[in-house]
Amino acid sequence: MREQFPFAVARVTRRWRKMLDERLKDLGVTQARWSTMVYLQQGGEGLTQRELASLMAIENPTLVRLLDSLEQQGLIERRPCPNDRRARRLHLTDAGRSFMDDLSERAARLREEMLDGVSDEDIEVSLRVFHKIMENAEKQKS
Repeated sequence: MREQFPFAVARVTRRWRKMLDERLKDLGVTQARWSTMVYLQQGGEGLTQRELASLMAIENPTLVRLLDSLEQQGLIERRPCPNDRRARRLHLTDAGRSFMDDLSERAARLREEMLDGVSDEDIEVSLRVFHKIMENAEKQKS
């Protein structure tokens, strides 16, 4: 049973992402782009590129390419940082906020479909297990 666990988690994650990708296809963004938007919204607007890269656990050059494409689509804007002239703060545009409202609505519908028949108690136990796994993973880093 323990041997199957990581594979089951990976399988569910891949399937969930694939289904969400299919539902977002008409919005004209890749998974990398929409996940960047989600991280920006969750991390709080006004993050620097470096802060967002750290939050996403990706390299800065990779993030720069994603941000360039999101900016070209009119979904985000880079504004000068008042404290550091070299840094830029990231903000959603009105179109970006509208995009995120649409994405959130579609993601919520998928979440309800995927979790149909799963009790709140089971979800709570699963989250505790995932948090413990992440805690153990953090211990391994040091």
